[in-house]
Amino acid sequence: MNTTRVISVWFVAAAGLVLMVGCKAPQEKSAALTPNAVTVKNTPYSGPKYRVAVGKFENRSPYMNGIFSDGTDKLGMQAQTNLAAHVAMSNRFVVVDRQVMEEIAKEAQISGQNQALTGAQVVLTGAVTEFGRREVGTVGLGGILQRSRTQVAYAKVTVNVVDVRTSQIVYSVQGAGEFDLTNEHVLGFGSEAGYDATLTDKVLNLAMIEVVNRLVEGLESNQWKPTAE
Repeated sequence: MNTTRVISVWFVAAAGLVLMVGCKAPQEKSAALTPNAVTVKNTPYSGPKYRVAVGKFENRSPYMNGIFSDGTDKLGMQAQTNLAAHVAMSNRFVVVDRQVMEEIAKEAQISGQNQALTGAQVVLTGAVTEFGRREVGTVGLGGILQRSRTQVAYAKVTVNVVDVRTSQIVYSVQGAGEFDLTNEHVLGFGSEAGYDATLTDKVLNLAMIEVVNRLVEGLESNQWKPTAE
């Protein structure tokens, strides 16, 4: 078989493969996911449930705080939302919302109800103290047959429990998390993935779960309580 015939055979085979791929019907896939949650979620509890409000939460890490930042503390706001949600899911506190008070007041007015707001005994406040992302690549078998790319995100948060009567910090906890995503190619096969922005959300959520777990541990071991119960 001459060279021209060999090339022709390969060309026909490649064209057929392209047609097969091009004619492949689109596939749909969906699944319900169970988000990560605090350890004590859905566990019984008979101890005291202090009234808690989530206060100011800031991003004090260099991430998203550079000269190109638009001035909106998106990371701090997301951390604040995650903190309130996981504290509520722990079933160890009564969480009072202070972020949408105007909207709640309007709804009460519309329904003709007189509000009877309950004051918090402690306020949770804190910051994202460390946050970073990096990429790590490895090469094997000459860099042609095997390579991998790993995206890594790391977060550390600090939460202070502030007594509303004395403004004293009665307890302080920290939590950290790390999340990574690896894509490998072997002999030209494997998954391709660009920058995954969801890693930021996932690792911040993990760090906040850890900090709420520590907060609950301190509560259940009587390491902290409000000065006026």
